[in-house]
Amino acid sequence: MTQGSRSGALRVLWVDDDYDLTHGLIQYFSSQGYLLDCVEDLASATRQLGKADYDLVLVDLDLPDGSGLTLIRDAVHSQGREFVIITGHSSVMTAVEALRYQVFDYLVKPVQLAELDNLLARIGSARKTPGAPRKAAAGALRSASGATPAGIRLIGDSPAIKHAENLLTRAAATDITVLLQGESGTGKEVAASLVHRLSHRAAGPFVAYNCAAISPALIASELFGHEKGSFTGASGTHKGIFERAEGGTLLLDEITEMPLELQVSLLRVLETGTVMRVGGDNEIRVNVRIVAATNRDPMLYVKDGKFRLDLYYRLQVFPVAMPPLRSRLQDLPLLVEYFLGHSAATAQRKYAISPAATARLQSHHWPGNVRELRNVMERACLLSGGTIEPEHLLLPDLGVLDEPLPGENKPRPGSGSKGTLLRDAEYVMVLQVLADCNGNKTRAAARLGISLKTLYNKLRRFDGELPEQPHDVAGVRPGN
Repeated sequence: MTQGSRSGALRVLWVDDDYDLTHGLIQYFSSQGYLLDCVEDLASATRQLGKADYDLVLVDLDLPDGSGLTLIRDAVHSQGREFVIITGHSSVMTAVEALRYQVFDYLVKPVQLAELDNLLARIGSARKTPGAPRKAAAGALRSASGATPAGIRLIGDSPAIKHAENLLTRAAATDITVLLQGESGTGKEVAASLVHRLSHRAAGPFVAYNCAAISPALIASELFGHEKGSFTGASGTHKGIFERAEGGTLLLDEITEMPLELQVSLLRVLETGTVMRVGGDNEIRVNVRIVAATNRDPMLYVKDGKFRLDLYYRLQVFPVAMPPLRSRLQDLPLLVEYFLGHSAATAQRKYAISPAATARLQSHHWPGNVRELRNVMERACLLSGGTIEPEHLLLPDLGVLDEPLPGENKPRPGSGSKGTLLRDAEYVMVLQVLADCNGNKTRAAARLGISLKTLYNKLRRFDGELPEQPHDVAGVRPGN
C-alpha cells in the first residue's frame, strides 16, 4: 500500500508483517506529508527497492521469509538511503550486529509516536545538510582496512582499548544513543569526542555537560534554557545545552547524578526531540545526538529509586565499557609519550623519561586511571630538569627527592641524610607550581589536578607543619 506526499517529502518503505502497526500509522504518515510504501516480507521489499528511490527504510528484524538484517546487508551500499531497525526483542547484540551495516537508528516495539516523529525529523534534517551523503562522509573517515585514521582514535594498541574503539567507531556511523561506562579517569569524555568527530555531525558543536557539577536549583535552566522573567534573576532569554548543541553531539556526564525530578523531562526530550524552556510555553525542536556517561552502576541507582528504569533503557541502547588503565598497561608507553609531548609543547622544551621511571610507572596500580597518569606526568615535567627519574613521579610509595631547588642553600624542613620525605617533596612541588602561576591559586590547582579547596587545605597544613618554610624562587609562601 502506498500513500502520496507533497513534492520533496521523505519517501519511506516500511517492511513489517505487523499489519496492526503499519495500518495504524498510515494516517500519521499521510498527515505529515510522507510518501509511504508498506510490504510484509523480504522478497517484496527487494522488489520495491528496485522500483523506487527511498530516503528511509524501516525494517522489522523478524520477517516471514528471513531476517531484516539480510535486506540491510544487501542494500546498505545504496547512496542517499537510510535504514532503521525495528524489533520487539531489544538486545545489545542485535544493536551491535546492526551497526556492522551502519544503520541510522534502532527502535523497539511498541514504537512510540513521538520517538518516530523525532526520528523522521532527524533524517529529514540530515537529508537537507549540504555536502556528501552521511554514509559516504562517515566512510571517508576509515581506511580500506576499516581502521580509523591517525589523529581520530584512542591512544593505545591493547586489545581492551581496541575493542572499545571498534564499538565507538561503529556507533559513530549512526545516531544511536551511546552509554559510556567506566571508572573515573578512563577517558569517557575523550571517547564521546571520538564518536562526535567520526560522525556526520563532526562539523557541529560538541558540548560536554557534567550533571553533578551544578546545583539542582539551576540544572533545569542549564539543560533546557529559560525565558526572561521566569524566575528571580532571569534578566534575559537563556538557551540550554540542548539548544547550544544543535546539530552536534551532547555528552551528559555523570548521568546517574541527575536529580530524579528532572529525569522525566530528559526522557521526554529523548523521545520527542523537543525542549521547553523554564517559564516557556512553546516546544522547541532540537537535533542533537546523545552520549551519556557514568562511573557508577546505573542499575544500583535504579534499585535504590534514584534513577528511572525507563530512562536507563532509553540511554543504554549501545553501552560501551571504557577499560581501566591497570587492564591495559601495555598502552602506558604510548600514553606517556603523548603527555610528554603535550608538556613539551606547553613549556617549549624537550622532556624524556628514564627506563627506571618507566618501570616505576608500570608497577603502579593507577586507581585514578589515565587522568592520574596525566597529572603525574605533568608534575614530573615540572620537577625534572628534562629527564624524568623515579623520584620525580611522586607516586604514593616513593619517599625521596634529593635535588634541591635552584638557589636553595639550607636543607628543606624534614630533610636528612636519607633525603626529603614525600610530604616535603609535595611541599616543594606545590610552591613551584604556585610560582609558575605567579601565585594564582586557581590556575595552580588546575595544573596540579586538584580542587581549589584541596590546595588551600594543603597550604594551611604546610603552614602548620613546616614553620621554617623557605621562600621559593618567586617569593611565594604557602600562606600568601
